[in-house]
Amino acid sequence: MAVVPYDLHLMMEKRFFFVAVALMLCLCPAMAQNSLNNNADNIVGTYSGQQGSDRFRAKIVKLANGTYRGQIIWLENDCDAQGNKLLDVNNPDKSKRNTPSDRIVLFSGLAYDAEHHRWSGTKIYDPQRGIRANMTAEFTADGQLRIRGTLLGIGETIHWQKL
Repeated sequence: MAVVPYDLHLMMEKRFFFVAVALMLCLCPAMAQNSLNNNADNIVGTYSGQQGSDRFRAKIVKLANGTYRGQIIWLENDCDAQGNKLLDVNNPDKSKRNTPSDRIVLFSGLAYDAEHHRWSGTKIYDPQRGIRANMTAEFTADGQLRIRGTLLGIGETIHWQKL
């Protein structure tokens, strides 16, 4: 068994400690950021948004199957000039055309894609146009939920602010 001089042993311990601390300092912020972005349930909550002149609030909930649903819960202008509640008249599904505009389900079945750090796998409904488009969602650096809908290669992006 070789005998290591005490000074050399102490110097090696200091180097190991320095390397370990340096690695921790470098990795901890990245790990903290990834844990924020990688938590699929971070999307759950109430958001404010605007599309065109329509200001609204939407709520995203987690469903029993582990996917997410987003639904309008408030619309700034939800009545017509006569005071009647606006309905989802543009919905291609005729059975949903009597849904009040402040209760429209925008998407359901949204799933988290951990590899790409975003949610996808469903379509989002645009009640203004009565169309459904492929949907992806991810958080931006400033904490907004970036929602992108694409249909036949044409896309639109909106941002929702979590309340």
